[in-house]
Amino acid sequence: MTDGQKKLPLEGVPNADNQPLAASTLTNGRAADRLQATGEGPLKKLVDRNFLQYASYVIRDRAIPDLDDGLKPVQRRILFSLNENDDGKFIKVANIVGFCMQFHPHGDASIEEALVVLANKQFLIERQGNFGNILTGDPAAASRYIECRLTKMAREEIFNNDLTDFVPTYDGRRKEPVLLPAKIPLLLMLGAEGIAVGISTRILPHNFVELLEAQTAILSKKPFHIVPDFPQGGLMDADSYDNGQGHVLVRARIDKKGHDTLVIRELPFGATTDSITASIEDAARRGKLKIKSIDDFTAGNVEIEIRLAPDQSQDRAAAALYAFTQCQVQISSRIVVIRDNKPVDMTVPSILRHNTSRLVKILQRELQRRKKKLLEAIHGKTLARLFIEHRIYKNIETLKSADEIQKAILQGLQPYRDRLQQDITRDDIEGLLNLPIRRISLFDLNKNRKEIKSLGKELKEVETDLEAMVPYTIRYLRSLLRKYRSEYPRRTKLKTFGKISERELTKNELTVNHDKKKGYIGHKVAGSRLVSCSPLDRLLLIWNDGRCKVVSPPEKLFVDASLIYCAILDRERVMTTVYELDFFAYFKKFAPGGLVTNRESRFAPKGSKILFFADDDPSLLYVRYVEDERIQIRQQKFSVAHQPVRGRDAKGLVLTANRIEYVGSAKARNWNDKLNGPPGKFIDSA
Repeated sequence: MTDGQKKLPLEGVPNADNQPLAASTLTNGRAADRLQATGEGPLKKLVDRNFLQYASYVIRDRAIPDLDDGLKPVQRRILFSLNENDDGKFIKVANIVGFCMQFHPHGDASIEEALVVLANKQFLIERQGNFGNILTGDPAAASRYIECRLTKMAREEIFNNDLTDFVPTYDGRRKEPVLLPAKIPLLLMLGAEGIAVGISTRILPHNFVELLEAQTAILSKKPFHIVPDFPQGGLMDADSYDNGQGHVLVRARIDKKGHDTLVIRELPFGATTDSITASIEDAARRGKLKIKSIDDFTAGNVEIEIRLAPDQSQDRAAAALYAFTQCQVQISSRIVVIRDNKPVDMTVPSILRHNTSRLVKILQRELQRRKKKLLEAIHGKTLARLFIEHRIYKNIETLKSADEIQKAILQGLQPYRDRLQQDITRDDIEGLLNLPIRRISLFDLNKNRKEIKSLGKELKEVETDLEAMVPYTIRYLRSLLRKYRSEYPRRTKLKTFGKISERELTKNELTVNHDKKKGYIGHKVAGSRLVSCSPLDRLLLIWNDGRCKVVSPPEKLFVDASLIYCAILDRERVMTTVYELDFFAYFKKFAPGGLVTNRESRFAPKGSKILFFADDDPSLLYVRYVEDERIQIRQQKFSVAHQPVRGRDAKGLVLTANRIEYVGSAKARNWNDKLNGPPGKFIDSA
């Protein structure tokens, strides 16, 4: 063995015969030849296992929101961090980002970006400073310059530590919430977008007030209908929304100004003034829209002025803006959420029903905890009154041991046990022992009785509410509506859009010319005009040898001198032809049908010569024959009105075996009615 051939430690690796190889039998030069990949080795299993773990993590803990509280993990941690540091004052975003990093193990940039996006939704986080502009697309200032705090709604409707389950953070040093006990439908309020491994979600935002009204309808067992609402405003056609499984069409709001100006006042969701302006300029360059200038005066509100060319009408220009720019966009919705730790597809009504059911449970748990606290308060005040009113504290003045003191207090309270609503515990006795002398000496029995009576009245109200949770939940939702209805009006107006025909808007955009001398056609060719068309149209070309072809309107296309027809393709249009082949003339009516673009086809057999072609269905054909002493009939009329329409590839009917001087749907100049022969008859060539 040479110095360059070192033994490899490969015991246990299978060879081609699936037998383990000893390390001493393999060298660098022979290992690659003898080992074969089985595809099921330990490395593949390791990669498979780790990839599944990674995919599950990305789906559940990063990209897809949870159905219960409607939040992604980073959003939940941001709100929890704000609540933990909430003192009513604005806090530097950089400080919140730093605090949140104790719970979120993915760096400060992702936290800062998520916080800015969440703040710009304007429901849960109050902003101070430059948080960017969703209208213009301008970014936010650095996190050290901007401040935020929880809104009143977030403080009151999102948090309750008594109802929150906590788990250790990723490093085990702190606790973070599993879910927040949100009492408002955050998932549909905020909307969400996320891309995970093999799964994506797009949930459109909805109007807060309409969501609460829909929840009230669910509890009242009434029908409801929910469609999205976008912060940018605009117009929306939601006919195809399909409860969140379809799409919506959203348009900018365009107003007329004067006789030659359009003003964009509101934007479609996802667009910015920069993207709108760029798309308009691009449409103008492509000739879809004729404008003189475009000016963006957007500040607090959108204002993009478009001055039109003198020959451009405002209505047509507005239609072109919707057809060829980002002034109209189609937004698809696909709702995927995490439910019971699994990604599931859902609809808007099913989400709202789940949120409503969860709201009832949260309110019920709050009432149960309130009832428990009221019972404890009544019990504590009653104990204190009995302890002081009957001077039970006098019984322990001479006692020294703790057991004797506790036993003395229990014996002293024994005659009054029927006045208490629960058993006396060791903690109750400790509480009595901690009563200060000043409070005992100044104890007001009447005030104590009034407080107990007030607590008892509140307890009865809580018990009544617990027995009728649905009416209580409806009252709660209505109180939210009274509080927030004016703050969150619908911004996107609903409207049914008529279909805009791009072909109609551009029907005369291109003029296809024919240079007969050089044999070219195209809209960048100088020559005689053939047809005006739209870039979306297809042109049918026909040659005098029976060839046909469908093409897009070309810039410049060589067609040679035998081209006899060029027009916009109508696949159902009936056409008429007479062609000559092997000493016979044939007649055929046909429709172009399903021609493949840019592929040459035939409507007459190879070797044919077209004698007559018309893109219509004449009722008569006038045929004049070449003068021949062997032919007695010089001219004939053929009735073709009732002849059937044949397939494009079918052979025609035999018209005549005589040589034809003229055939057409109109009489020739030298036509002489006195020379008419008998009506012509067709012979089926088949």
